[in-house]
Amino acid sequence: MNAAEILVPNIFRLFRLLRLRPFSLNGSTHSFTEYFKGMEKVQAVRDTFGEKTDEILENLKIEFTWIGGYMWVNNLDGHLMINAKYLNEGDKVDIYLDLVHELVHVKQFTEGRELFDIHYSYTERPTEIEAYRAAVKEARRLGMSEQRICLYLKTEWMSDKDLKKLATALGVSCNP
Repeated sequence: MNAAEILVPNIFRLFRLLRLRPFSLNGSTHSFTEYFKGMEKVQAVRDTFGEKTDEILENLKIEFTWIGGYMWVNNLDGHLMINAKYLNEGDKVDIYLDLVHELVHVKQFTEGRELFDIHYSYTERPTEIEAYRAAVKEARRLGMSEQRICLYLKTEWMSDKDLKKLATALGVSCNP
């Protein structure tokens, strides 16, 4: 177990057990706080929502799916979509940082911001930069190295050039 895993809030000890609970994959939604207990105590989340943190997380719905990548905010109503395979098999630090990232998108959605603005590439989109900035700040608080943060930032749909652009915008040093 690395240092970041030790510092991830204890919610993920319970979180891994929660994955064994049966849940529906038929498009029904569930309470965020039912599956991610304790996220309201995470400073990065409190920094995102401020005084409304508890209320927003209590009202936030999640939907599990077998399609798609990792996590994303449904652009129609702002609920969180989570790939069940990723939830069950993904690295718990990455899942935690993705939750921090996606909760920034939830806030952006509630503010009426365009999450999928086609005028920008993924790695240059202002909403993505803002969400990744929160995740990188949290990763650094956990003591993650720059290289481990780069591994977190890299996705299969991102070229090395795009990763470098994103890393530069975030002040992360990604060396080959």
